[in-house]
Amino acid sequence: MPSSKSIADIKSALLNPATTSHFEVQIPRPSGLTSQYLIENGVNLNQVNQDKLHLLCSDAILPGSTFATHDISGDYHGTIHRHAYRRLYDDRIDLSFYVDAENYLPIRYFETWMKYIAGEAISSSEEGRPGVAEERYFYRMNYPNLYISNQGLTVTKFERDYKRSLTYKFVNAFPIALQSMAVSYDSSSLLKCTVSFSYIRYYVTPASPTAEPTQTNPTQQAALNNVNTNLTGTGALATPGTGLNIGGIPTSSANSSGNTVSGFTAGANSNIA
Repeated sequence: MPSSKSIADIKSALLNPATTSHFEVQIPRPSGLTSQYLIENGVNLNQVNQDKLHLLCSDAILPGSTFATHDISGDYHGTIHRHAYRRLYDDRIDLSFYVDAENYLPIRYFETWMKYIAGEAISSSEEGRPGVAEERYFYRMNYPNLYISNQGLTVTKFERDYKRSLTYKFVNAFPIALQSMAVSYDSSSLLKCTVSFSYIRYYVTPASPTAEPTQTNPTQQAALNNVNTNLTGTGALATPGTGLNIGGIPTSSANSSGNTVSGFTAGANSNIA
């Protein structure tokens, strides 16, 4: 049945929607794509440039999946039952990047990654293979475990208060396509490159539990107030001559034996005269 809703319920349910402009992408680097290989191809992927590459990602896709099902039509008269037997994932994820004018970092980085996958070399290599510029060049791909990132490619959706997030992690990801980029003498616009990544599956990390504030009942609060009052020097514990034991000896006994207790205050700043 329809139920009535208060204004507070409507506000809490509808007036705090998630937005599309708060996300972060983490780009992995496979084991075979060494720093030396990147530098030889004009890419200095230090921590600053790695963070810059992540920040240049302007568009990402939160992936989807479907179930492959099997129809069962003979068990019950007039009905068809459908059972799932496999989960099917999108065959790729597209990431778009702004291209910086300093070093064309996204283009150089992903071109170098795909160059490594294909085993390309500009000139003839030491093994006698022809360079990519030669007519007799042929492809010889590297091993998948060298150019595939088993873990690391992530897309995280978060909100502006950074308190909530949703992270998609992709398994066995590597770039499969670098889309063409048009340039022209028309009015200038931002140059962007789009890279398609292949992967075998993704999974969503569970949300971190949010700690609930501890509730204190009135009795506990009164006891805490009493302790706080005593520790600040205004309660009974801070008053000399109230029978407080000093090291196991009553104050009166210590005074009568010549070991006068003076200037006493609660805590570690007690003065023994």
